[in-house]
Parts: sequence; structure tokens; C-alpha cells
Amino acid sequence: MHTAADHNNSIARRAAALDWQDICTELNEHGCAHLPGLLQAQECEALIADYARDDLYRSRVVMARHGFGRGEYKYYRYPLPDLIGALRDAFYPHLAPQANRWNEAMGIDIRYPAAHADFIARCHAAGQLRPTPLILKYGSGDYNCLHQDLYGEHVFPIQMAILLSEPGRDFSGGEFVITEQRPRMQSRAEVVPLRQGDALLFAVNERPVSGTRGYYRVKMRHGVSRLRSGERYTMGVIFHDAL
Repeated sequence: MHTAADHNNSIARRAAALDWQDICTELNEHGCAHLPGLLQAQECEALIADYARDDLYRSRVVMARHGFGRGEYKYYRYPLPDLIGALRDAFYPHLAPQANRWNEAMGIDIRYPAAHADFIARCHAAGQLRPTPLILKYGSGDYNCLHQDLYGEHVFPIQMAILLSEPGRDFSGGEFVITEQRPRMQSRAEVVPLRQGDALLFAVNERPVSGTRGYYRVKMRHGVSRLRSGERYTMGVIFHDAL
């Protein structure tokens, strides 16, 4: 049986082994970065199996009731499962410098501390006490409308999604979609193909883009296209907490 320390060490090693220069280049150029095979198949299957355990979650949201799309998702409660807590703690320190560079380029005064625990303390001091990592479940015909995961004043500008199911085997359709809206231009969409265990880092709200007169802000949204068949599970790792 894996302990919290085992998960922390394993995920920390995986994060440290990534080429962060290339990842940051992808984030700067496209607003997202693909991390193939971040989680192992058995880790994905364990997270899916735990979807039935209501004791792990603080709430369940049926998307159609709120106009969010079709399907459902559940927010984890504290204490987070070891694997999810390890992902937050291991990836945040690598992403915080990039988040600070983005804010500097966009003229935003906010800077992020080096450790995730310090950033969460900032969220909690502002009343953002509820954990935001979540697992999403889609069936045939389900989809997720384009949206942003903003939960309060304190927002970390990069988040992660991990596909837990295998396309072609478990489901068809259900592609991850990102759009960006540049000032006075039409929106651009990108479809990101993912396999089981693949992660995607992407901008939560806005990111800077270099133009002829310096940097300008591009607004990002993300969603999931209509599932054609089967079931699709995804985990979302958001680094800020919610009001």
C-alpha cells in the first residue's frame, strides 16, 4: 500500500524530470503544454474506481442544472487523496515562476510564493477555504461548455487536467478544447488529443502575448466536445481554493 510519502516522492520525481524550459515555451506560445503519460494506468483506474466513494468529496454538480453542459463532476474534500495533494505540491513550485513572469508581462502586481502551502495560506486568509481539485464524468452525449475555473479573488493562472480514460477503448468523441480571444480578433480554437494518463497544463483566465507595442492579454477558455459513446473521466487539478 502506497503512503502519502510514497506519492509525494514519486510525483515529485516525475515533475522534476520534465523539461520545464520546453513546457514554459509551450505555455507562452500556445497557452497550454501537453505532458504525455504523467500518470500510470493503474493510478488512473484507481481514481475512477473512487468516484463511487462519496466520503472523498465535498459536493457533486450535475452540469445540466446550471447550464454548464451535460455530465457531472465532484469536488474533493480536505484532506485530499495523497496522489492529488502530491500533484499540487510537486507542480506548483515549477509553475510559480512562469505565473510570476506572466503577471509581470501583463502589468499585474500579484506575485506567487515558491511553495504551494504558502499560496493556499493566502487563499484561506481571504476566505477561500474549499478545495477545488475535481473529477469529471461524461457519458454518451455529454459535453462541457467553454468556461474558466475562477473561484475567488486569489487565482493561480495555470491549472492541470489529466485524462483518466482511454480514447477509442473507453469512449469516442469528448475532445479537450481550448479557445483564446485576442483583442479585436476572432476567437481561435485548439483541440488537444490526450491519451489515458496524459496531463495538460493550460491558462486559467488570461495570458500575455507579445505584440508590436508590447504585451497584450489573451483571454482563455476551455471545455470538452460532445461524447459520442462510452464514459470519459478526467481529473482537474486547480491550485487555488474556492470561496
